[in-house]
Amino acid sequence: MNPNILNRNNVNIKGNGEQTMIFAPGFGCDQTVWKSVSESFESDNQIILFDYVGMGNSDVKAFDPNKYSKLSGYVQDVIDVCSALNLKNAIFVGHSVSGMIGLLASLQHPEYFSRLILIGPSPCYLNDLPEYFGGFEKEDLIGLIDMMDKNYIGWATFFASTVTNNPGRPDVANELENRFCSTDPVIARKFAEACFFADNREDLPNVTVPSLIMQCSEDVIAPTVVGEYLSQHVPKSTITYMKATGHCPHMSHPDETIQLIRDYLGEFPSEVVLSLAYE
Repeated sequence: MNPNILNRNNVNIKGNGEQTMIFAPGFGCDQTVWKSVSESFESDNQIILFDYVGMGNSDVKAFDPNKYSKLSGYVQDVIDVCSALNLKNAIFVGHSVSGMIGLLASLQHPEYFSRLILIGPSPCYLNDLPEYFGGFEKEDLIGLIDMMDKNYIGWATFFASTVTNNPGRPDVANELENRFCSTDPVIARKFAEACFFADNREDLPNVTVPSLIMQCSEDVIAPTVVGEYLSQHVPKSTITYMKATGHCPHMSHPDETIQLIRDYLGEFPSEVVLSLAYE
């Protein structure tokens, strides 16, 4: 075990059981967004929670603007955590951009993962018509970045409402907004650039780890057509369509999120088990 990595990424280990599940938060969030979902798996799984460098209670001093200007910096965080804990065959649960981060980590170290569970993932947010619809024109995303520079609090309010897209649950939008506002604006901007302008479509056919794509309804960040593109291009993938609306079902609809994860894992009973072997 490498205590420096565990401290750097604010790693928390909970639960009981031989199978390990690692939960990765999406853009601008920390590990607390998983509370309602991860706790339901603690009775029969080892749970790993962490924060990317620059987020939550991670060591902000470890933030390197060059390293984290690309998704590869965040991929390395996942790999570092898995290596520090000597994980093998873990179930990776990633929200939004973390779905792609986990997928990219599996390309480098497939032995760390037995399953990838991707909630609202997107390989590319930019439209590349007519071949691909990602949901955004480049001018839209540049406008969001500019808004972060000019009025970060206003951006946080607007983006939280857009992401959740659930007028009936203002509490979820407020919760997300608070997390955005608690993040250093310079670090959040760097993460946003790495996230919004990434294009990992060419990586998809190389994935070897089985995966579940959880597609929300009325998700303006990762529309249904994006989830279906992923399911068509990622080998061994399964797509499931959620009743949950918006982009954050683990926060707005935790019960459905939990049930769909359990249903998927039930299809793949424990022929592969565990491990948390400590150095």
